[in-house]
Amino acid sequence: MRLGASNHVRIPERIRAIEPFLAMEVLERAYAMEREGAKVIHLEIGEPDFPAPEAAVEAARAALAAGATRYTDSRGLPELRAAIAADKTRRTGAPVDPAQVIVTSGTSPALLLVFSLLLEAGDEVIVPAPHYPCYPNFVRFCGGVPVAVPCDSASGWTLDVASVRRALSPRTRAIVVGSPANPTGAVQPREVMAELAGLGVPLVSDEVYDGLVYDGAHATSALEVAGGSDVYALDGFSKRYAMTGFRLGYAIVPCDALRPLQILAQNLFISAAEFVQRAGLAALAEGQPTVEAMRAAYQRRRDVLVDGLRGLGFGVAAPPRGAFYVLADARRFDADSRRLAARLLEEAHVAVTPGIDFGAAGEGFLRFCYANADDAIREALARLRQVLA
Repeated sequence: MRLGASNHVRIPERIRAIEPFLAMEVLERAYAMEREGAKVIHLEIGEPDFPAPEAAVEAARAALAAGATRYTDSRGLPELRAAIAADKTRRTGAPVDPAQVIVTSGTSPALLLVFSLLLEAGDEVIVPAPHYPCYPNFVRFCGGVPVAVPCDSASGWTLDVASVRRALSPRTRAIVVGSPANPTGAVQPREVMAELAGLGVPLVSDEVYDGLVYDGAHATSALEVAGGSDVYALDGFSKRYAMTGFRLGYAIVPCDALRPLQILAQNLFISAAEFVQRAGLAALAEGQPTVEAMRAAYQRRRDVLVDGLRGLGFGVAAPPRGAFYVLADARRFDADSRRLAARLLEEAHVAVTPGIDFGAAGEGFLRFCYANADDAIREALARLRQVLA
């Protein structure tokens, strides 16, 4: 279309296929209400309320002062890639070569790179449901077709491998698995991860919530059970180190995939900011106390929120064992999760995410994030009681 030839923008099909990110829609409406004077309690967005590790903030400040504001290697600083590999090996027991690491400006660009590499038009990707909203949108954007495999709340949202096997087709190019998972908090058992790795299809393993687990749970990395063969492990600093705004993530990929991913990264993103990468180095070296403090607080807040939601009449079959979300059955109040979430925001000034954001399997549920202060969670429950009564 020539500039000025029409008042209408032609929207490509791959863009029209992308659904709005409802958690962000709720957040943006809540911000508008706050500008008008409302006091909203935010349980909708998956963002830690803890500060980033002091060492990471100081490292970013020092790097900026030293002029670390230029491009780096598109794969990331060599020392950061080595530190990431060492950290991942320490946490999982699986050997990771720094040559397998590509650093990105957040975990979402890593997802985009990996799906761009794996998919041709019409290829299929198996996605457990309920799922992180961006998974199917990224698949569609890259020309693929998401194939949902529903999980059952009664089993703690554990993925049924037999159902995955039935969903396989000659066009299947990847299986996505998040553990701990957004929005369910599910931690997949080791035997499930091992069975998935044995299906002969690349695993795209979202491990960004690793470390935020409770009740003695262990989130098995796909790298532990597949030895790195046909595994794309995605991770980052946003959740584990409360560094969402730093936008720093990474992918650990098969060595044969690194060169094409490097070329994609060069063209799409050039490189992550150097001063942010320096902050990442400091977080890996000195940020563990932040992780431990968050984990202890989140487990306490989880218990408060689950008990409170059950007392209000929401269905929570089992407390989540990881991440910082509760996906609660709200069908007693309204089977339309978008309508119910809007009502709770407007009437109770409590922001929550409608379950339909996480696919059809999430309809009738609401996602509550407990990455907020204890008093805020208790106040939210009190407000919900007034409206739902």
